[in-house]
Amino acid sequence: MLKKERYQQFVTHFAAKQPDAETELHYNNPYQLLVAVILSAQCTDKRINQVTPALFQRFPDARALADVTPDIVFDYIRSVSYPNNKAKHLVGMAQMLVRDFNNQVPSDVKELQKLSGVGRKTANVIASVVYNAPAMAVDTHVFRVSRRVGLTNGKTVLAVEKDLVKNLPEELIYIAHHWLILHGRYVCVARSPKCSICEITHMCRYYERITKPTKKISLDAEQL
Repeated sequence: MLKKERYQQFVTHFAAKQPDAETELHYNNPYQLLVAVILSAQCTDKRINQVTPALFQRFPDARALADVTPDIVFDYIRSVSYPNNKAKHLVGMAQMLVRDFNNQVPSDVKELQKLSGVGRKTANVIASVVYNAPAMAVDTHVFRVSRRVGLTNGKTVLAVEKDLVKNLPEELIYIAHHWLILHGRYVCVARSPKCSICEITHMCRYYERITKPTKKISLDAEQL
């Protein structure tokens, strides 16, 4: 199957099956999403959603968060991965939002990456989820699924991101990010992908490879 055809089938399927796909992180505004995404690094969305209600109640905006020390924030996020570092990043991010961005979460990926704790992946998440920008955040799920299915052969996160952005319809890039994440989270899991319930095996390069009959070499009696 040609790459162009694979992309067409991918978009057609998910546009019909998951037209409203969205992040599973709970948030009410750009500030809350930014906090949640920073916290979600190497941690599950389920865990973050358990932590953020109390955090957002105590720190409803960047100004409130910027006025405390990391050790106070730590008490609210101690159950997430790397709480010490994340507490420092959150306070630093909030202080920069107040000082440099008038308490507003920027929409530009480069501007977002200036914030403490915000790398390219986090910046792309904010730009795509909040502003519907054609930005592709490549996490472990996106990286794994896009390569397995055959949407890309990229060997690095950046290479995969560029390939997806280049080949997906620009107006659908922001939602394709969620298609790939959700498919990787619930169907195309890292270990033992659930091919038996997958609805895109007809276009999946991985499935084609594992189900392809192996050639048997027959030997004549004279050769034995």
